[in-house]
Amino acid sequence: MTISNQTPSDHDATQAFLDTLPELPPGERFRFACHPKVPCFNACCSDLTLMLTPYDVLRLRAQLGLSSRDFIARHALAAQAPDTGFPMLRLRMRDEIPGAPCPFVTREGCSVYPGRPGACRTYPLGRATKTGEAGEVLEQFFVVREPHCKGFEQDADWTSADWLKDQDLKEYNRHNDRYMLLLAQARQRQARLDQKQANMVFLAAFNLDAFRDFLVNTRLMDRLDMPEEAKAAALADESGRLEFAMDWLELALFGVERNLKKKA
Repeated sequence: MTISNQTPSDHDATQAFLDTLPELPPGERFRFACHPKVPCFNACCSDLTLMLTPYDVLRLRAQLGLSSRDFIARHALAAQAPDTGFPMLRLRMRDEIPGAPCPFVTREGCSVYPGRPGACRTYPLGRATKTGEAGEVLEQFFVVREPHCKGFEQDADWTSADWLKDQDLKEYNRHNDRYMLLLAQARQRQARLDQKQANMVFLAAFNLDAFRDFLVNTRLMDRLDMPEEAKAAALADESGRLEFAMDWLELALFGVERNLKKKA
C-alpha cells in the first residue's frame, strides 16, 4: 500500500495541548468513572481525531478477526507525518452520521472494549513522553477535564499508576513507546523517509500478517544474528513480530544495533 496523503502532525498538536494543562504528579489522586449511568456516557466517542498506533491496530484486528488489509481498508485513513515521513493511521469515523461517531460505539458502550485503542484506555489522562539522556522514555501525566464530562463527579479516585494498571496499559505503552522512539530518532537526525522507506515501515509496523510473509519469502532473519527460537517467536506471535519489527526498523533506517545485529 502506498501512503500518499499527508496531514499535520497530530502527535505534536497533542503535545502542545498537554503543555497547557497542569501536570498530575506521581501519587496525586483524581476522581473519575465512566459507565452507562453517567449522564454523558458515550459523548466522548464521536467527532474524534483518533490516531492508531501499530499496537492499537494489532489489538483491534485481533478483536475483530480481520486481516491487516481488511482492517485498514474498512476502518483507517493513512497519512504521513510531514516532518519525518513516518506512516500514521487515523481511525475512520462514521462521517455519514451526525456527530461522526466512532464506528465501534453502540448505545450500550464500546463494542470492541477488550481491544480498544490506548488513547481510549488512557482517557481522562493525557500522557506525554520524551527521551532521556540514556535513551529511556520519560513520562508525564495530565488530567484532561472536558466541560461536558460528568465522570469527574463520580466517587472513584485514582493515581496515574492505579489508572494505568486498571486500564491494562502496560503493554500498550511499551509497544507504543517503541514507535515513538523511532520518530524521535528521525527528528533528532533531521531525517525524512523517502517513499520506499515509508512503505517499508508501513509493512513492518501496521501490516503484520503481510510482514510475516515478507520475512518468510525473503529469509531476512537469516541475515541477522538471531537465535532460532527468536526467529520462530517472531513468526508465530504478532506481538513478538511487532517487537522484532521495531528492532529491525531501527537497524535498517538508522544503523542502530540496539537489540538486533547483522551477521558478521
